[in-house]
Amino acid sequence: MTQTQDGFGEELADFVRRVGELRTARARPAGEQSVVLDAALFELQHVAEQLWPRYERIAAGAGAAAPVDRQERQFLKALFQQLPLPVVLVDRETVVRRLNVAATGLTGVRAGYATGRPLASLLTPDDRAAFRSQAAAVARGEGDRGLTVHLQQRPYDPLLATLTALRPPDEPQPAVLVVFQEGSARGSAAVPPPSELPDLTDSTRHAELMDVIEAMASELLQLPPGEQESVLAAAAGVLCGRFADWIVADLAGGALRRFTVLGPSDPAVAPLLHMVAGQDPADCPLVVEAARAGNGALQVQPEDIEGFGHDTAGTPVLARAEVSSLMCAPLGSPGPVAGVLTLFRTGSARPFSMAEGRAMDVMARHIALAMRRPAPDAPAEAASCTSVEAPVSPSSAGSPPPPAVPPRP
Repeated sequence: MTQTQDGFGEELADFVRRVGELRTARARPAGEQSVVLDAALFELQHVAEQLWPRYERIAAGAGAAAPVDRQERQFLKALFQQLPLPVVLVDRETVVRRLNVAATGLTGVRAGYATGRPLASLLTPDDRAAFRSQAAAVARGEGDRGLTVHLQQRPYDPLLATLTALRPPDEPQPAVLVVFQEGSARGSAAVPPPSELPDLTDSTRHAELMDVIEAMASELLQLPPGEQESVLAAAAGVLCGRFADWIVADLAGGALRRFTVLGPSDPAVAPLLHMVAGQDPADCPLVVEAARAGNGALQVQPEDIEGFGHDTAGTPVLARAEVSSLMCAPLGSPGPVAGVLTLFRTGSARPFSMAEGRAMDVMARHIALAMRRPAPDAPAEAASCTSVEAPVSPSSAGSPPPPAVPPRP
């Protein structure tokens, strides 16, 4: 038993040394990082197939876990979290089980929120089916796979996703380890230079966005300060119809409270509008996440169909409203979240773009600032600066004013 433990300790020490070398290899050029990726995958496979089964045998022979064994398990978990490459552990349905710190930074999604949700929902709609199919094939034992995918937050940046099968201890089904790397499966092909001719469609959409931002700023500047509900109602009115089909506004001062819901004037939609208006925002995971952590969301063809709760019959609201894309914008940056705006586009409407998401972020900041403007009778804060008038010099006091400059013809 002692010899087994000693041998395990030596292999573990060698593994730690090799991982340290991999961490120092992050500074290599992008074209040479594929070698580092292959080495990292080999080391992870070595942990899963060699070190972990030996550790299980040692733990089973020793009975209760000793403090040293617990420290080694904590070390392996810390090692997974601190790997320099974005790594995600999913099941055959791409449901996230674990993701490390680098994967959190890449996807922009917290580990607690992503766990239990499909990783495919973070990809663009065109990549989801292929990613699910490849993950299922890897889980069936058909070999490692690699494919090019795109995140919804970065649709123009290709990512090489490498999938390999792992057998977690004490589990009957294999898991799939996904490692992301910038680039594509076809290599780093040169990106064609952008066309010098302006695109009429893009120019038109940019002008429409500027019109919405200008209308929002004009509306907010005309409102009296100190009235949060008036600000939120006016902002929802500007956005409904010209920017989104549905606007759901919630106040986040303390407990979440549904404030107003604006939607199409179709009489067939009226019952659903009234139902959503009476809904508890705490039953909407998207709203709760935006209010609690200040994380916005932009989803095209949302896969988490239950992200906005259910109606009285148990049907998901997103399915009943035929939502094709949505945005959830917290009203708080900078500062605490004062409210949440959720925007729906339904049916065959053009989905929200990343440019529209950035424009909504700008408007959300403006709305938050307008909601925090103090009322006229509120006590003013003490000034941190003192104004002192500059003295008038005697020479300039008696001198005549400079001659006026005639306007240019």
